[in-house]
Amino acid sequence: MTTTEAPLRAGRTWIQQWDPEDEGFWAATGRRIANRNLIFSIFSEHLGFSLWGIWSVVVLSLPAAGFAFTVDQKFWLVALPNLVGAALRLPYTFAVPRFGGRNWAIFSSVMLLVPCALLTVAVGTHASFGFFLFAAATAGVGGGNFASSMTNISFFYPESRKGFALGLNAAGGNLGAAVVQLVIPLVISATTGVGLAVAGLFYMPFVIAAAICSALYQDNLATAKSDFPAQAAAVKRSQTWVMSFLYIGTFGSFIGFSAALPLLIQTQFPTVHGTYFAWLGALVGSLARPTGGWLADKVGGSRVTLWNFVLMGVAAAVVVAGERSGSFGLFFGAFLVLFVTAGVGNGSTYRMIPAIFVAQAKRETAEGADAAEAVRKGKREAAAAIGIVSAIGAFGGFFVTRIIASSVAATKAADNAFYGFIVFYVLCFAITWWFYLRRSFASAPSLATANV
Repeated sequence: MTTTEAPLRAGRTWIQQWDPEDEGFWAATGRRIANRNLIFSIFSEHLGFSLWGIWSVVVLSLPAAGFAFTVDQKFWLVALPNLVGAALRLPYTFAVPRFGGRNWAIFSSVMLLVPCALLTVAVGTHASFGFFLFAAATAGVGGGNFASSMTNISFFYPESRKGFALGLNAAGGNLGAAVVQLVIPLVISATTGVGLAVAGLFYMPFVIAAAICSALYQDNLATAKSDFPAQAAAVKRSQTWVMSFLYIGTFGSFIGFSAALPLLIQTQFPTVHGTYFAWLGALVGSLARPTGGWLADKVGGSRVTLWNFVLMGVAAAVVVAGERSGSFGLFFGAFLVLFVTAGVGNGSTYRMIPAIFVAQAKRETAEGADAAEAVRKGKREAAAAIGIVSAIGAFGGFFVTRIIASSVAATKAADNAFYGFIVFYVLCFAITWWFYLRRSFASAPSLATANV
């Protein structure tokens, strides 16, 4: 730290010295502080995911509240938050080292009041569809919370504990997509006479509590800095873009299906109350994510990812069969499998990234050079790549939702969308095999033992 930076990083909320790799420091002080920050990070991120997906259930109640929007217009309301959330992920990632993890957690929590307030205004004043689009777009700030939260927590933990901490943080956030789809319909039905405005009002106290908790219990780390050389190197790596493509197939599917499923059930099975079931998809997808990481540790991330895309393609085909036959049980059961496999794929692809970059760094290290330095270089580039992969994968959620909407608008059914998804999963299967499992790759020095 330079002398000019020191005054900016002084005060009670800034921790000047932080070395979680020092076992003595970690046991005496670091673990307690890191775990405290993790707890309140999960709380804030969970609310971010909840508000990111709130329009997926609000749109179901719009006709009863007197809003005569078309099906395609309602799909736009659930798709726009995904687009904005994806766009915000990179700037939210860079904000943590620039402004401090605690400071940005306060700001990003307070920002969640904006979609709450605009949702309340939109439904309370019978605003125009244009205003509804604007209100829905602001829900995307919840998607940005994931990136800043994950970046912040990564600075607190040693390498040996970072995976578990980030897994808890991610799972706690992802569960917000399920909780909002379960809770908000219950809140709306339990507050007869209040109207849809209650959906936005309900989350306001929790958002304020999250901002206060961040201010009281989270910390800024003066040692948290952006690694621009690693970020520049990651951008130049072809593996960053290959993994981004695969993450569109896994996380893009998860967040896109989470947003679209309630409305898809309403359009394809109008006699079924979609809110009774839709939340289960996001739930099982969130809970399956750690399983993907665990399986990747056991048998290799690329193998798990490869066969996971096969299962995703099969499940998508059964979704079509259920829709065409009019069997909600078959349709929804296959969709749950699709969510589980998307969650497993999220975990396995995340596990692949550090293994790939460390293996490449070792391969490029000259004979006799410091192997430990190669590992450090690989981990730095992997951390930078994860931010890029996370942002690009989230854009998949927007396209998944819009592809389903286009299919329903054109044919009254989602068949064509799922045929397209099947083709995409086949392509992901081929790319996974080509880059990570074919013989010329698997037999390369360092990569063969990397458990990629």
